Amino acid sequence: MFAVVFDMDGVIVDNGEFHYLAWKKFCYKHQVPFSKENFRKTFFGRVNEQVLPILFNKELTKDEIQKLGNEKEKIYREIYKPELKPVPGLVSFLNELKKNNIPVAVATSASPENVDFVLNGLNIKCYFDVIVDDSMVIKGKPDPEIYLKATQLLKKAPENCIVFEDSLSGTKAALDAGARVVAITTSLKADEHKYAEHIFSDFSEISLNFICTEIFN
Repeated sequence: MFAVVFDMDGVIVDNGEFHYLAWKKFCYKHQVPFSKENFRKTFFGRVNEQVLPILFNKELTKDEIQKLGNEKEKIYREIYKPELKPVPGLVSFLNELKKNNIPVAVATSASPENVDFVLNGLNIKCYFDVIVDDSMVIKGKPDPEIYLKATQLLKKAPENCIVFEDSLSGTKAALDAGARVVAITTSLKADEHKYAEHIFSDFSEISLNFICTEIFN
């Protein structure tokens, strides 16, 4: 039996634009230079511990990172709350996995507060057997730690897990963990993905039958 692991931002929800708007507002307040291209290429899919020292161009203490990160994430939740919705086809796919007793996890660089915001806001927390957030790992993506942690908690070998991701740092992390990798093109175009085995626009194109016959055949 295989297991399925979902990244959250850009996979469960298509929220990249809202994270960008939150970072833009945050950087404006702190008078820090910031561009959409820089966000997309350098920061997307990574944890605040990686992003903030680069943004401020200096070393930051753990407390400073925590405070600044909480500030930015609060801005993000305020901006995104009225627009919160799942990626097309996600809920139907989760239902299909649940009915067939397929173990399911979330492995995300997001904070516990953001995970609760999304999963509770969409009323889908019940579908996930395992949740791994940024507080549970030391190294952020593209390090494979988060996916190794998720597969360990699922009690599955990485090669028996399929990971859905949207960023290059995420797909590389999943690939280096030894998992099967499927990219969703919410954040990058199909031709920009180089670590994924399969590429889809959303979950309306994905079924349990496809996973069984084309990935774990």
